[in-house]
Amino acid sequence: MTPLDPLAPFVVPIVIAVLVILLLLRSIRVANQYERAVVFRLGKYNRTAGPGLYLVLPVIEWQIKLDLRVVTTDVEQQEGITRDNVPIKVNAVIWYRIVDPAKAVMQVRVVAHAVVQVAVTTLRAALGQYTLDDILKTQETVVETMQRDIDAVTEPWGVKVERVQMKNVEIPPSMQRAMAQEAEALREKRARLIKAEAELDAAEQLRQAAEVIMQNPAGLELRRMQMITEVGAEQNTMTVIMVPSEFVNMAGSIAKLSENGSKK
Repeated sequence: MTPLDPLAPFVVPIVIAVLVILLLLRSIRVANQYERAVVFRLGKYNRTAGPGLYLVLPVIEWQIKLDLRVVTTDVEQQEGITRDNVPIKVNAVIWYRIVDPAKAVMQVRVVAHAVVQVAVTTLRAALGQYTLDDILKTQETVVETMQRDIDAVTEPWGVKVERVQMKNVEIPPSMQRAMAQEAEALREKRARLIKAEAELDAAEQLRQAAEVIMQNPAGLELRRMQMITEVGAEQNTMTVIMVPSEFVNMAGSIAKLSENGSKK
């Protein structure tokens, strides 16, 4: 009898134990916090595993791992005609994420490609529903409508569209010139309105000043003298002023009243 004969009864259990350990080690999988694994058993959906440790049995089970983080994708430039018959080119950006990994695997073959194609067709359809002014001035309303339309299509795929944003809008050069002329006309209109309002305010102030002067005719002469003085100072000239006799008499009366007051 050989020395290995006492170990013969334990060979099979040891081999089985080693195989079980190797099987378990090979079955262990790890998914990050932002990942999920869709596990199939013999071709049928079994479960969605992760995050953390989980087991995938060899031979009879296999997995498809998906990233649940938000994905940013450019939508290629689309050319269309607006509702007011203006040809434009628009490209956009979409943000989406997978919210149901099982649907994203079983309902559509390549979820990223499918989402982009839906965004392309939705963008092209949206161009014909709005005027050029709507697209340029109320982009938030346009992209909100696009987001709802895209999300309605991708929801059965387990995909949530977080945001849609127009990246660039190109319009024909002739339309750019027309818009520039329109903007210039609007600015000129505002300038004329502001000038008219200023003239109206000035006229109102002059009217009030005239009423005050009419109540005291001497004030008119004082104002006239002040204006002549200002003109002479600006032109650096000598000005001869003809003062009416009434004004001289009034000035003398004021001087006498002042003297009497001081004597008292």
